[in-house]
Amino acid sequence: MQRDLFIGVMSGTSLDGVDAVLAGFPTAGGVDLLAHAHAPFDAQLRAELLALNTPGANELHRAALVSNTIARTYAMVVDRLLESHAEPHALSRPAVRAIGAHGQTVRHRPHEFDATGYTVQLLNAALLAELSGIDVVADLRSRDIAANGQGAPLVPAFHRAMFAREDATVAVLNLGGIANITVLDAGGATIGFDCGPANALMDHWCALHRGLPYDAEGAWAAAGTVNVALLDALSRDAYFSLAPPKSTGRDHFNPEWLAAALAAAGADVPVARDVQATLAELTARTCAAELLRHAPTAAELLVCGGGAFNAHLMRRLAALLPGVSVMRTDARGLPAMQVEAAAFAWLASAHCDRRPGNLPSVTGAAGSRVLGALYPA
Repeated sequence: MQRDLFIGVMSGTSLDGVDAVLAGFPTAGGVDLLAHAHAPFDAQLRAELLALNTPGANELHRAALVSNTIARTYAMVVDRLLESHAEPHALSRPAVRAIGAHGQTVRHRPHEFDATGYTVQLLNAALLAELSGIDVVADLRSRDIAANGQGAPLVPAFHRAMFAREDATVAVLNLGGIANITVLDAGGATIGFDCGPANALMDHWCALHRGLPYDAEGAWAAAGTVNVALLDALSRDAYFSLAPPKSTGRDHFNPEWLAAALAAAGADVPVARDVQATLAELTARTCAAELLRHAPTAAELLVCGGGAFNAHLMRRLAALLPGVSVMRTDARGLPAMQVEAAAFAWLASAHCDRRPGNLPSVTGAAGSRVLGALYPA
């Protein structure tokens, strides 16, 4: 019997671009990753997405046009993905059951304003279905929010399926624009939540002061010295002391938040590389503290996302967690830059099979729910 194949398409808060994977999910468990494709966002699209994270003129019109652009970008990456599959030639579209498409988060405000709140991911999913010729499962967060959940993170259910061990507690840390952690208890319990900022602020500071999109391997941060006053000002944010379930994003941790902390730290303007070192230390310390708080017996910390390639940040995590094996998810069979895209392929498969995709223990939702909306090809 031919297995079902799914495509997962992910663009995260780091705004570095789009990752897509072609995946099969064997009935025995695990995942078969058959192909991967990536496309960076061009500078104009990235700038507009950053701008749409805050209120602005004519933003409904601008958001609609960006949604179309994202759909076209996703479709292009899907084309590239199918063409790259060489078994024995480019895969036909009918062989793919569905695309799980995350869209680009520009607002995430669960439980706020009217006690329900909202989350906004920009994507014209109907246009993606039209352009790709494949069913699309999108809008994967709002059903959980409707059930009084955070709508995030959604990947812990996938982490449980892929990385859980019966003999040890394992944690999975995704270092994207925002850091989020999943704790997979050996007894079967799962929790997960956003820890705080990761690449979003480090990338912003690097672009502002060096004209580079990111700090390659964390070398610039490693050359700096942590500014204790600034670290204290950053660490005082109330979000860090909240108990899960909790989630956050650029709505909260943004350049204005950093500027306020710089002002609160004192009149002296720190050396730019010292700010970068301090931002890296903030990420390392907040993530390590959450692991020690919620999984003090964890044997492994599996790291994925772009931050997994920040050698300085990985060294700091290992130093702060001396009893934990800190490694990229590659060591457990899933490349670090493909985990989230694979998770959204898995969520598409769950939707198509009418299986719940959320974990109430993670999001705080009233119960398990089938996530997403289907846009037929």
